[in-house]
Amino acid sequence: MVPSDEYRNVLGCFCTGVTVVAGMRDGGPAGFACQSFSAVSLDPPLVLICPGRESMSWPRIRSSGRFTVNVLAEDQRDVCTAFGSRQGAKFNAVEWRTGGAGEVVLDGTLAWIHCEIDSIHDGGDHEIVVGRVDSLHVERQGRPLLFFRGGHELDVAA
Repeated sequence: MVPSDEYRNVLGCFCTGVTVVAGMRDGGPAGFACQSFSAVSLDPPLVLICPGRESMSWPRIRSSGRFTVNVLAEDQRDVCTAFGSRQGAKFNAVEWRTGGAGEVVLDGTLAWIHCEIDSIHDGGDHEIVVGRVDSLHVERQGRPLLFFRGGHELDVAA
């Protein structure tokens, strides 16, 4: 058995981008900060996210059958902090809008990817969710917010 503190320390050596996964359910938005995001396939276009089983937001999003991944910019650390919290009105931290296909897009992000849930797999204390990309868009140019060794790394060479 690998000790969890050693696991976190070693995997913390790998830098990841930071996203906010969002969706609409019962007339209201739900969302959470997510660093477990990756492209899977070009044909068909698939991505994956890995929400924690303890998430309070993910069940609301999952039940809608779709989600939007918002790629945070390096100047959106406060947005990450708000959506990483289990408390508070997360969507008060940033302006946002919905699109015609149900996209939940946060203002100021670098890009967004809207998906229908294709499949969900067991991932221990997380779920592995494969999303089929329906629409996507680059919102602006800039550098991404990165997560490294347990914190936000804002000064990484481009």
